[in-house]
This record gives sequence, structure tokens and C-alpha cells, in this order.
Amino acid sequence: MFVPGRHAARGLLVADDVLIARIGKPHGLRGEVTVQVHTDRPEERFLTGQSFTTEPASTGPLVIRTARDHNGIQLLSFEGHLDRTAAEALRGVRLLGAPDEDEDDAWYADDLVGLSVQDTAGRVVGTVADLLSRPVQDLLEVTLAAGGTAYVPFVEEIVPEVDTERGIVVIDPPEGLLELGEQ
Repeated sequence: MFVPGRHAARGLLVADDVLIARIGKPHGLRGEVTVQVHTDRPEERFLTGQSFTTEPASTGPLVIRTARDHNGIQLLSFEGHLDRTAAEALRGVRLLGAPDEDEDDAWYADDLVGLSVQDTAGRVVGTVADLLSRPVQDLLEVTLAAGGTAYVPFVEEIVPEVDTERGIVVIDPPEGLLELGEQ
């Protein structure tokens, strides 16, 4: 399982906190904002009264005033940010929180970025560039050794092994998947 969040290589990590969400555009006139969710458990993370540290730190901490789902989009409002103008000032702010400790098979993006990607025969395919959280499934973004980028579904059937100690991710892609990314 992929747990979106820590991007230490990109300078976004604060202490041991992980990325929970990134604030998007305002929604309506009463201070609500859309958020790009980077957690597997939004129903547990986005509770009224929940406090988040932020990146940049100067905008936080932020405390949730309201949280709701609107047609599949997570909407939050924060104490002290009561109108659209105040909400607009939060655009792009990252909400940070403690990592989930009970996820034995969880991977953070910075655990995998830079690892060598190999096929099941041990041939180097490329390098992990990122992990992308998507509604249906997470994607492993791979910079291909042959050039281009491939997006590999981060599911056990296609990514049977992740060995951070050896620095490799083993993939068993269906025929044609990697060719889609070659340029």
C-alpha cells in the first residue's frame, strides 16, 4: 500500500510529519477550500477541531472548522479563515500531520523516489520518479532507461517486490505498458 506524504527529497518534510493534503482553490463564499487528498483515511484525518502544521510554516497551524465531501471532492474550512479572500490566501499550502503508525506495508513517496526499477528477470527498466495518488489506484511514475516516462499501477500483481534496503522495485508489467511511455 502506498501512503502519500513524505517528500523529503523535495524539501517539504517538517520533522517527522507527512503530507496529508494540499489546499486548492476556494469553494463558495464562506471560506471553504478544495483539497488534494494525500492520505488513505480522509474520514479519520479531516475532523472538526483537527490541527495541522503547514508548509509554509508561517500559515499554520490550521484548525479544521468544517469538513465535508461534495461530489467526490473534499472541502475543508479553517478557523479564522471565514471568507473567500481568506481561503484564497491558503491556496497551495500543504497540510502536514503524523504518519500512520499502523500501516505495516505502507510506502511513502520519499521511500521509493530514486530507486532502481527492474523487471522480474533483473533487467533495469528505469528509476522511480514519483508516486501519484489517484482515485482508482496509485501509480508509480518511472523514468524509463530507454527514454520517456511510464505510469505503472502500484498494485501487487504488477509491483510484486519493493526492497528499499537493496534500492530496487521489481515490476512485472503487462505487455505494452512500458512501451506506452517510450518516446
